[in-house]
Amino acid sequence: MVLSRPVPASAHPHVWVKFHSEIVYAPDGGMTGIRHAWTFDDMFSAYALQGIKHAVKGQFTREELASLAQTNMNSLKEYDFFTFAKAGGKKIKFAPPVDYWLEYSNSTLTLHFTLPVSPADRAPQKDMQVEIYDPTIFVDFEFAKEHPVSLAGAPGSCRLTLGLPHEPSAAERKRLSQLDDQPLDASSTYGETFANKIMVECP
Repeated sequence: MVLSRPVPASAHPHVWVKFHSEIVYAPDGGMTGIRHAWTFDDMFSAYALQGIKHAVKGQFTREELASLAQTNMNSLKEYDFFTFAKAGGKKIKFAPPVDYWLEYSNSTLTLHFTLPVSPADRAPQKDMQVEIYDPTIFVDFEFAKEHPVSLAGAPGSCRLTLGLPHEPSAAERKRLSQLDDQPLDASSTYGETFANKIMVECP
């Protein structure tokens, strides 16, 4: 499941993901990481599983999917794992992902992984914002309907707010329809227009 692989489709996006995110805090109130669970659409899941050897028809174990999970981590590095965060107006840097694995259930794949915050950026902050989006708009992200985001170990005063991506205008829909012929790259900022936003305030 390499997210940069071409997938037959007529216009961007090509892959749809529903996600849960858990913001993890240390006892001193500093954010230490983000745990993600991304569930891919069934069509892409079937496409990604082609050629993956498995012992039982219709089932895939975590071990059988281990190489695929590693391929994903390698592929996503170029795109900063589609996770962008700021605290106090300053960009938060993440260390390489840990605890990553794939789960297969109900004909879909779910990618689990944790992005640790770089130690230099773990100091407690009054306000923090995380944005989840694909700079190239190849992948469309949507908050899971139930418990999309949670806080683990956060100070009791912290408040969580979610911001949904805006609906594209007619001009934006036209541009999206042209991206197969004029694709964006990882350095593009256009995908931020459709970011899912997670805001945490800790007064």
